[in-house]
Amino acid sequence: MVSRKKELPLQMVVNNQELWEEVLCSRGLIVVDVYQCWCGPCKTVISLFRKIRNEHGDDLLHFAVAEVDSIDALEKYHGKCEPTFLFYAGGELVAVVRGANAPLLQKTIVEQLEAERKVLDHGAERVVIQDEAFLQEEENTAVEEEGEDEEENEGEEDKAD
Repeated sequence: MVSRKKELPLQMVVNNQELWEEVLCSRGLIVVDVYQCWCGPCKTVISLFRKIRNEHGDDLLHFAVAEVDSIDALEKYHGKCEPTFLFYAGGELVAVVRGANAPLLQKTIVEQLEAERKVLDHGAERVVIQDEAFLQEEENTAVEEEGEDEEENEGEEDKAD
């Protein structure tokens, strides 16, 4: 009887904080499809990921799906309803792609994989980012709070008059 080669899953399933921290320690580039339990991971990109894996056949490229509802570190993604792909290298966020945009995903994966090779092979500096969407939210919150403070101050000044 011929034995079949056991096929490894394309994407690791990350469903708790401990596993999340373990995945971030992986060597290479990790592409994480973050999702919520009511929405599920993006199924349309599976064939793209498989194609990229076959083309590059690289041990430095890893794919994962992570449920934001069960991972504390992903709490800020809770309540977002568009597909979001986070790219991690060396435990740090290096890129974000929003939406199931296959050409952009492929371009980002190839670019980030090449950048990670340069970091690991030649000691190049890794470019770490912060998710711009959350920086904008923080700025908007700060502006709103400043506006509320100014309104309170104006109200106090009116009372003093």
